Amino acid sequence: MRHTLPIAPQFYVTAPQPCPYLENRMERKLFTSLQGEGADQLNNSLSHQGFRRSQNVLYRPSCSDCSACMSARIDVRSFVKNRSQKRILKRNATLQRRATSPWATEDQYALFRRYLDSRHSDGGMADMDVFEYAAMIEETPIRSRVIEYTEPQFSGLVAVSLTDVLEDGLSMVYSFYDPDMPQNSVGTYMILDHISIALETGLPYVYLGYWVPGSSKMSYKEKFSGLEIYHQGDWKKMRDPAEFADSTHPLSTDPIAEQVANIHLPEQLPHNRR
Repeated sequence: MRHTLPIAPQFYVTAPQPCPYLENRMERKLFTSLQGEGADQLNNSLSHQGFRRSQNVLYRPSCSDCSACMSARIDVRSFVKNRSQKRILKRNATLQRRATSPWATEDQYALFRRYLDSRHSDGGMADMDVFEYAAMIEETPIRSRVIEYTEPQFSGLVAVSLTDVLEDGLSMVYSFYDPDMPQNSVGTYMILDHISIALETGLPYVYLGYWVPGSSKMSYKEKFSGLEIYHQGDWKKMRDPAEFADSTHPLSTDPIAEQVANIHLPEQLPHNRR
């Protein structure tokens, strides 16, 4: 006799390693694999709870003495462009957007290498070769798109974003751009353009990854109105970044077992046949 059993995601914790955002801190991540017929459901559910995707893995920071890394998203209906953002849109008005299937190209990798060598030469992705880059782009079990931005006048690739399409928004998994165009603020432009795409398609949010109070690398996200932060199990509107400063020195953090127990999984996941 055959029986069907639900596929329950298994969660694991990485070994501690130096934090890339705050000095003299150690980070660790809670993660699970993303595979099978229920990948989209699981990705949607856990993205709502502060998880992020990297290839076929979903992860969320789970540090023993810090909770500063908080998932950030923009409520596109509440977003209002400021003067600086209007100028950025004007400066990049000639860029053309092209959305494609998640497929890696040599032009993308060349731009990716220039971006890393210029801005993140000491980061964890600095040694990524072309095969690892292709895996980052192409190994996706869910609905993803590669959004390229080109400058027709020079026939050149200016920026790329690997973007997941969630049930309630767009998630910018990883983006990079021409490091020789700092005056154009292309990184900010890509976020502004994703806000436009979300509005055009009726999706309420643009997910930006993590925001860390006190981290200069993350401060640009504070400049977007309509920003929401996943804090203490709920999405909260950011009115003042200082309101979240205590997260860098919490009185306590929940044990891993309790964190896993509090994760809400999709009600109906595919079953294995026995």
